[in-house]
Amino acid sequence: MKNSGNIRALAECSVLVALSSVLSLIKIWQMPLGGSITLLSMLPVCVIPIRRGLRWGLGSAFVYSLIQLGFGIVTEGLLGWGLSPVMLAGCILFDYLLGFSVLGLAGAFRKRGQAGVYAGLALAFGLRFLSHLTSGYVIFRNLDQWEVFGMTFADRPLLYSACYNGFFMLPELVITLSAVFILMRFTYIRTKVLAPVD
Repeated sequence: MKNSGNIRALAECSVLVALSSVLSLIKIWQMPLGGSITLLSMLPVCVIPIRRGLRWGLGSAFVYSLIQLGFGIVTEGLLGWGLSPVMLAGCILFDYLLGFSVLGLAGAFRKRGQAGVYAGLALAFGLRFLSHLTSGYVIFRNLDQWEVFGMTFADRPLLYSACYNGFFMLPELVITLSAVFILMRFTYIRTKVLAPVD
């Protein structure tokens, strides 16, 4: 019986990771500094730890991070950005592997009901923001990207990184939390989809 439960969980996780991957390609708004707002791309992968716990959540989010890294290489031209090997390794670690794997922590408070779902999502998004902020400050601070809207960010890489990442991460969080708030109003979704399985 346990084996069939694992197969069911694996199938569910695979579908949700695939759905997040497809939704990440649907960009609602390209932000002026960079980054984009997607069509709830992080919600399906965040449902996994809410339903299945941190083990399934972190594993699935890591797989999602590898898919996003592939998208970064193919669609964003990551390898052609002219980064040094150390900068490239740091970018891969903080912007992709760590940046998306932390979404697996969205289920950290899953046993605390609706408030736990919201808190877990806020935690996961907050950690993703911190990972991207670290990348922007540590890795990209030496690049010449310091003028936006006529405002110069010279000698203020932390402010630049906070603006760059905050301009797309905050709307993503608000949109995702709003969608979850609406979905929680449906009994079936609240009790079957966004409720812990075990």
